[in-house]
Parts: sequence; structure tokens; C-alpha cells
Amino acid sequence: MAVTFYDLTSAAGLKKLDDFLLSRSYISGYQASKDDLAVYSALSSAPSAEHVNVYRWYTHIDALLRISGVEAEGCGVVVKGSAPITEEAIATPPSAETKAAEDDDDDDVDLFGEETEEEKKAAEERAATVKAASKKKESGKSSVLLDVKPWDDETDMKKLEEAVRSVEMEGLLWGASKLVPVGYGIKKLTIMLTIVDDLVSVDTLIEERLTTEPINEYVQSCDIVAFNKI
Repeated sequence: MAVTFYDLTSAAGLKKLDDFLLSRSYISGYQASKDDLAVYSALSSAPSAEHVNVYRWYTHIDALLRISGVEAEGCGVVVKGSAPITEEAIATPPSAETKAAEDDDDDDVDLFGEETEEEKKAAEERAATVKAASKKKESGKSSVLLDVKPWDDETDMKKLEEAVRSVEMEGLLWGASKLVPVGYGIKKLTIMLTIVDDLVSVDTLIEERLTTEPINEYVQSCDIVAFNKI
């Protein structure tokens, strides 16, 4: 079933998207797809850090587009209340520089005439709210790459991954994954995750969640391959 978003250029639309991405790395599935590109293209500019989850997702998709592109089809997504998204826009989303230039052009066009006193006051209040929010100290985040090893070549790797992804913690987001051969018919699961440093300890995640019952039915051990601050 297609996911639907409404008016992503509005604060309410961004809030809905931010809530949606709270427990997800991508718009649909476990890898970046054309669904992500459709939503990415519907945003008029890069979101502010105020929308933490949208900002994290947008930065990741932007990096993928610059490095390797996105090929997965996705499940289908609908964005209402914004300009129609063309196939060209999905295939080649505008760069950050192009969006910035478009934003500058928009600043020169007065579409609604002179602001009323009420509109000016509302704008000032919004600006003050954003400024106050930007001053709040945000907890640091880290990107982690884990190797998850099964017991033997008879371990069901699909169920192993499902068990790993079933772990839910505040401040934990699972990302892309792949199976990597290690020899003798055995494969390991290599999986990305993003954590909020103040909320999640990777050592605790491994020792108390990933290698204990019932997940240890599939998982023999976990190793941290890479750990990078975001």
C-alpha cells in the first residue's frame, strides 16, 4: 500500500514526515528506493536540524545520490499538496546548489503583496521559536557498522535479520544491510545502524539484546566494524 504525505513545504507536513521517520531509516523497506527520491524531490530545500529525523534522512539520501545513486523501486509513495513530481525529478533530484539558487529566486518574488500586522507578528514568533530551538544542545549521533555472525551454515539468515531488526530502543535506527560470505557456506549479516549517543550504548545493545534470548537462537556473536560520529 502506497504511503501518502501532504504538503511537505509546510511545518505541519514536515512534522508528519519527521514523526514517520522516527523509527525508520527509509520511506519504505530496508534500503533507499525511488520512494525516498520522490519525497526528497518534493522538499523545496534541505530541512532544518529542528526536524531531527527528516534532517538525518535527507542528509543520508543526498549523500547516496552523490556517491552511488538509488535503484530500488520501493512500494510507491504519494505526495499531495505540492507540485507534481516528474519522472525526471525522481531520476535526477536537484542538487543542493540548485535548490539554494531556486530559494534565492523565490525571495525576490512577492506573491501575496504586503504583509499584514498579524502576519508579521506570526512570522516573528515563528522565527523566535526556531532560534530558541536551535540554541538547544542536541545529543550527538553515531553511525555504526556491525557484523552479526550466525551459529552455522544451517542458520536461517532471513530470520536472523528479522530478529536483529526486532530490537527497538529509543535513539536506535536500523539501516541498510547485506549478507557477506565468510567461508564453508556460512554468511554473516553486515548491518548499519544510527544511534543517539546519550540514549544507546552499542556494547549494551550487543550484550543485553542481540546475544541474549530469544535472538541468540540465531546470533552467535556481534562485532563492531566501524563507529563514526555524525
